[in-house]
This record gives sequence, C-alpha cells and structure tokens, in this order.
Amino acid sequence: MAYTLSQLATLTGSTLEGDPSYKITGVDSLDAARADDASFLANPRYSALLQKTQAGVIFIPPQVERVKGKNFLISENPSLAFQTIMRLLLVSEDNFSGFKGIHPTALIHPTAVLGNNVRIGPYVVIDQKASIGNDTLLEAHTAIGPGVHVGTSCHFHPHVTVREKCQIGNRVVLQPGAVIGSCGFGFNTDPTGVHTKLEQLGIVVIEDDVEVGANTTIDRARFKTTLIGKGTKIDNLVQIGHNVQMGANNIIISQAGIAGSVKTGTNVVLGGQTGVVGHIEIASGVMVASRGGISKSMKEAGKYAGTPVLPLAEHNVQQVHLRKITTYVKQIQDLEKRLQALEERLQDT
Repeated sequence: MAYTLSQLATLTGSTLEGDPSYKITGVDSLDAARADDASFLANPRYSALLQKTQAGVIFIPPQVERVKGKNFLISENPSLAFQTIMRLLLVSEDNFSGFKGIHPTALIHPTAVLGNNVRIGPYVVIDQKASIGNDTLLEAHTAIGPGVHVGTSCHFHPHVTVREKCQIGNRVVLQPGAVIGSCGFGFNTDPTGVHTKLEQLGIVVIEDDVEVGANTTIDRARFKTTLIGKGTKIDNLVQIGHNVQMGANNIIISQAGIAGSVKTGTNVVLGGQTGVVGHIEIASGVMVASRGGISKSMKEAGKYAGTPVLPLAEHNVQQVHLRKITTYVKQIQDLEKRLQALEERLQDT
C-alpha cells in the first residue's frame, strides 16, 4: 500500500512540512531508509543522520532543526506517530493466528465458562470452573488452571501458564512462556539441613492493562495475594516473588528480580538486572538504573543507581572518583614514602 504525506499527516495528527502528494510505501531506520520509506528521530544523538538519510519523510519533534529539501512530519511524540504508520504498512492478516473460534484440539472442562467471541488456539487447556472474558484470545498450548478468572480483551501468547485461582483483569497481555502463579520459593530447614517445602496456597491478581514479558514468572502468595497494579509493564525474564504488592504503572526491565513481600508505589521504574531484597517498600516515582541493588526501603522519589543504590548524582560522583583510583593509590604511596623519609630525618636530629 502507498500513502501520501497528506494522508499520513491526517492519520497521525502531525504537521506536514514538505510535498503533500509524496508517497510512502514502507518504514525503516534513518540510516537504512530509502526514498519511499518513512523514518523518525526521537533521540537527539542521531540528529546527524538527518543530513545523510534518504528517507522520504521523517517524523521529528518541533524543536529539531529542519534540513533543506527533505519532508518532515512534526509531532510532539514522533515515535508514537511513527508507530501508527508502522501498523498501517507492516501489519496484515499474516501477523495474526489463522485459527478462528475454538480449535478442536483444545481441552475445555465442562464447568469452564467462556464469554462471547473467545478464540482458543490449538492444544489449549482450560481447567474446571475457569472463566474467560469476552474477546479474549488464548494462543496455542496455553494452560489455564482451575478456578482462574481471565477478563475481557486479553491476549495470551503461546505457552502461557496461569495456575489455579489466579485472577487476570481486562486487556492483559501475556507474552510467550509467561508463568503466572508459580510457587513462591519458601522452605523450612531443620537442624540436619533437610529442606521442607512451605505450601504456597495464595494467588496472583493482575489488574487491567498490564503486560507481562516472555518467560517472566510471577509467584503466587503463600496464603494471600501477589498483586500487579493497573497499567504496569513487565519486560522479559523478570522474577517477581511471592506476596509482592506492585503499584500502578510500574515499569520493570528485563532480568530484574524482586524478592518476596516487596511493596512498590506508583510509577516505579527498575532498570535491567536490578535486584530487590525482600520485605521492603519502594516509594512512588523511584527510578533505579540498570544493575541497581536495593537492600532497604526507599522513601523518596528520584533517580538512583549503584549497589547499594545511591541518589544518581552522588553515585556519579563516586564513579568519577573510582575511575581515578589508580592515581589516588599512587599519590598515597608517594605520600607514605615522603612521610617515612621525613620521620627518618626527624629521628636523626
């Protein structure tokens, strides 16, 4: 398909600077785009590419300086506007499962309740007394445990597991391999060193508009609830322990690990490989850089980094000092030699 720049401006709510009749048929990055591709600039570090790119049109924010002879679509959020164009040009029926309705290989318990327009892919299992809301799609090999409730307009990708009695809200997306309601990690160790499993009989509750990444695991509570707040987005390969109470609109990046009984406020951001010890609280608005180590409660919003975490500005100062550690050591060694020589002279007198 081809769209004129005039059409793209209307579809994205952008302001056009350039030829309204110019046609676009594809999308690509600034360095690889051709004359019939759209591209975008969202990060100023790539501004130099505006001079070199062959893109037919570029989505930019208003403050970016224009390059003469090129077409621009001006938007406050060029990345989001570009996303609209991507869907127009790249998404087709081939992107979606060809299995409609309920596949004959699906195993659905007679007591399970399915809403309207539910789509069930090959080899899906839905156990007793589970309920699936209207317009929800469960793709191949998804397993829904007994007593699970799934809301409306959810999308569970292949090989998702939701274990017994867990509760999933509306418009929840679970990426391939996500496991909801796995057992929390708890054992009692006797004096001889033998470990006895502590039963994990609680549930997981995921509120509306949450997305959980591929191969992420969210453990069920021991006897109450592990809660993932509304609008939270969790990346791939994240581990969330039992009894965690996560607030609304958190962002948790890949390989982060959150131990049991942690409580987070709203709009908390944990960078990749961040580790959080159990039984602490993290205030709303806390942002932790990648590989942060959180060992105690964080009571004030702000940006943090390091292990253990420090306010970002303080952490950066320490890193500057650490880069000069070899120089500091040499200076100390030189001072020690000078001090020793001075002491020897004093002794001689």
